[in-house]
Amino acid sequence: MNPLTPPRVSHLLATARRCRILVVGDVMLDQFLWGRVNRISPEAPVPVVDFDRESFMPGGAANVARNLTALGAEARLVTVVGADDAGRRLHRLLEEHQVDCSGLHVLPKRGTSIKTRIIAHQQQMVRVDRETRTDLDPPTTAALVQSIDERLEGADAVIVGDYGKGVVTQALLDALKPRCRQRGLWVSVDPKPVHRLDLRGLSLITPNRKEAFELAGAYDSTRTANPLADPALLRVARSLLADLQPALLLITLGEQGMLLCQRDAPPFPIPTTSREVFEVSGAGDTVIASFTLAVAAGASPAEAAVFSNHAAGVVVGKVGTATVSPEELLASFHTRR
Repeated sequence: MNPLTPPRVSHLLATARRCRILVVGDVMLDQFLWGRVNRISPEAPVPVVDFDRESFMPGGAANVARNLTALGAEARLVTVVGADDAGRRLHRLLEEHQVDCSGLHVLPKRGTSIKTRIIAHQQQMVRVDRETRTDLDPPTTAALVQSIDERLEGADAVIVGDYGKGVVTQALLDALKPRCRQRGLWVSVDPKPVHRLDLRGLSLITPNRKEAFELAGAYDSTRTANPLADPALLRVARSLLADLQPALLLITLGEQGMLLCQRDAPPFPIPTTSREVFEVSGAGDTVIASFTLAVAAGASPAEAAVFSNHAAGVVVGKVGTATVSPEELLASFHTRR
């Protein structure tokens, strides 16, 4: 049963315009090279892409912030970029999307991460990553914590985007969690299992299936079409709830939708709403942004899960790192009832 009606969605979207969300984490610049394939290279059995155009979008936690402002909320971003062309371009893009960048720290000795995707005929052909993965040093982390302190006042929730690029360290989390707890602030984290951190005691954790199994230290040996009939997935969910003690665990399952889990309640499956998938890059950013925003606007966990599932369903139907507008989100509830 869908716990959200269009009037309820309209109410949440109206309330969301008054919400202020603090976003902390790794940012990157998403570069897209668009073209067409008409032949195979004589040098190697690979397609030759005839270049057409180039575009850039905020990626990582920057895309989380962009998703929030696209839905009408205020997003404050605390992060680092390099003193390079990519960092300056990312800063300009964020300002164009009305993201508050006053907490953006420029580090001369650190390069801005860039992900370059080559796309032909609406299909991603290859991705090239140029990135920094070393943890921030203690003085830089302390500067970020100071920026967080200055922006927690008046915030309705906090989102931490860990993409394994070194901004989200244990020291940063250890400083953030008690500050949010003292203020009663909701904290959502998109984890990166290869970056082992203490994730206990958070409000929301949003791993995909692969990340959930990695976080639990389990092997994903089976998969069924129905998440509630997937014993391995359910064991992993119970393990993460017991070990990490989040208020909510939202496991994203691609074409199978999502599974919302909480202690002392049965798992709640949310089937996907997407009719056509062009691009999944950034879909997780949309999920954590829209779920957290819905909660900040007064949604129940089940309502927030359905809200974010619809948002992701709109985004994956677009090519490239995309966002969803309030109008598109509301329309999805009218067309998919």
